[in-house]
Amino acid sequence: MTIDEKLYSLSNEAEIALRPHFERIDAIAYNNTKRVMDAFREMRVSDTMFAASSGYGYDDRGRDTLDKIYARVFGAKAALVRHNIVSGTHAIAIALFGILRPGDILLSVTGAPYDTLESTIGISGKTGDGSLADFGIEYMQIELSEGQIDCAAAAKTLQRLGKRVKVVYVQRSKGYLDRPTLSVEQIGALCDVVRRNSDAYVLVDNCYGEFVEEREPTHVGADIIVGSLIKNPGGGLAESGGYIAGDARAVEQISYRLTCPGVGAEVGATMGQNKNMFRGFFYAPHTVAQALKTAHFAAYIFDALGYGTEPNYNTVRGDIIQAVKLGSAEKLIKFCRGIQAGSPVDAHLSPEPWEMPGYSSKVIMAAGTFVQGASIELSADGPLREPYIAFFQGGLTYESGKLGILEAARALLDPSFT
Repeated sequence: MTIDEKLYSLSNEAEIALRPHFERIDAIAYNNTKRVMDAFREMRVSDTMFAASSGYGYDDRGRDTLDKIYARVFGAKAALVRHNIVSGTHAIAIALFGILRPGDILLSVTGAPYDTLESTIGISGKTGDGSLADFGIEYMQIELSEGQIDCAAAAKTLQRLGKRVKVVYVQRSKGYLDRPTLSVEQIGALCDVVRRNSDAYVLVDNCYGEFVEEREPTHVGADIIVGSLIKNPGGGLAESGGYIAGDARAVEQISYRLTCPGVGAEVGATMGQNKNMFRGFFYAPHTVAQALKTAHFAAYIFDALGYGTEPNYNTVRGDIIQAVKLGSAEKLIKFCRGIQAGSPVDAHLSPEPWEMPGYSSKVIMAAGTFVQGASIELSADGPLREPYIAFFQGGLTYESGKLGILEAARALLDPSFT
């Protein structure tokens, strides 16, 4: 990599301006690491728990202990952590199908769901594939009000629909939308509204948000949180997987969807993945801090170069995602190719837009990662549609994330870069 004098000077300027944010991020990482270490000691984690199980996986101490650690750290009654949950969307689908029954209503209070959930819910226009709609589960949504949950509208809807609303769904992160990420405090306010007006479960898509703050949504009243292990909680070491944590009865029902009724969480061979999942969770608070520093740095750099950023570099964040408003398909493609060129893996390749499964528009994705699709590693993607926003996240180390960001900036500044 060759960083020109302009970018080198801008980089130094950014780090001076960001020192207070970096200090705050380090303090959060310290406190979250303490909570993780307390859980490891309390659960008496030992080397024997890293052993592989096969077949049914009966009495896998590592698997069962990791479930308890996630529950303890996330302030939940129970948790389900499995390497064979293939994505965050899969984890959400398991949770929804585990809890909802025919005739129930799923109410989203954060507007339209992330693209990949449209087929699961049954709002993609296609029928017969086994969506929630195919099983007689109704979907409703309340739009955000100036980027925030409209708690007044939620209260009125819950009062009107009564017990038919079984799940109130919250997407914490922005997804492919141009809106702020929700803070844990904002989610807590929504939980209070639901408690006063309904018996519904509050289910939070917690992807990209774990360990960004010192509390998780389950600490402030959410019944269920769901996420992916190749994002924040895997710490860059988990090879695959997902988790569900929260209310004990809800997690039990969800475990029956993962396997089958009567069996639930008591089976499931870990196939040698336990050590990576334990170690990844141990690293996760520190790794998330590295990703947050990278995001703040990127916001400063691209704001200085004249691009809109959400959030800006001075904003306290609720997740690790940084959006850069590029304004054209050409710049979006160049940005992603710059991130790819600044990656440790497959830096010699050039990403192309493609029809990615589950998305309504072509998507370009840069992911020079050790684990395929791992968003906790530096990666960038975006749909080729207006307003042409690049969404990027991750950075296993701040140093490598910084280099990747500077390479993306160079790509935008260099007319010859392709």
